Amino acid sequence: MKIAGIIVRTLMGLLFVFAASAYLIKLFPEPQLEGNIKIFMDGLNASGFMMTLVKVTELVCGLAFLTGRFVPLACVVIAPVIVNILFVNIFLDRTGLPIGIFLVLANSFLAYIHWEKFKPILSAK
Repeated sequence: MKIAGIIVRTLMGLLFVFAASAYLIKLFPEPQLEGNIKIFMDGLNASGFMMTLVKVTELVCGLAFLTGRFVPLACVVIAPVIVNILFVNIFLDRTGLPIGIFLVLANSFLAYIHWEKFKPILSAK
């Protein structure tokens, strides 16, 4: 189980670090979007800060996953981003749906592995 956790967190870390760096450093030209996904992305970009905030969050959490430090915290911080990735891929653009499903399953698996660290957060007092 320990090796599976290392593999899953490393894959998640690589995915987030690559996606964040590619966006922040502008490694690739932005793809031409159309339809509702274009409207959604235009709205995020119009805010001036939202996509940068999301990508910096992805980068920091990706580095935490890769180094193995603060993994439970990274799981909690990245969870809203993963849910948004999944819902965007379900409702707006299905091309990235396998990645969204992988991220939800991987984050759930890491939360399961670190369940003892999550118990105090979820206990009612």
